[in-house]
Amino acid sequence: MANMRAGEEQEKQVQKVVVVEEEEENKVMDVSLNLLSLKLKEFAKARDWKEYHTPRNLLLAMVAEVGELSEIFMWRGEVGRGLHDWDEAEKEHLGEELADVLLYLIQLSDACEVDLGGAALNKISKNALKYPPK
Repeated sequence: MANMRAGEEQEKQVQKVVVVEEEEENKVMDVSLNLLSLKLKEFAKARDWKEYHTPRNLLLAMVAEVGELSEIFMWRGEVGRGLHDWDEAEKEHLGEELADVLLYLIQLSDACEVDLGGAALNKISKNALKYPPK
């Protein structure tokens, strides 16, 4: 019964993924860190990977993905906001590498039992005090 409720709750969360902004062909999805965390846990559990998802291993995997992300920008010089001169394949590749970094970051925060969303909000508040508006 509890598993059924948990499954129903996960399905509700999946249904809550909505398009919050649409400009021309670009869509921005509003997806919670909790939903991504649940999906990642299900993915790892189905493959019996939990033993490999230690903080050290997840950090090293994330650093490797940051390296792959860096390669996309290497030798391009400064890149303008919106990447208007990039083709769709380049933008898709960038999105995949950004997603890899995000997904490893979420798994790392879970493995370390850190509330990533709460930590991010706290950091923004601290930065607001440290760097007040002009």
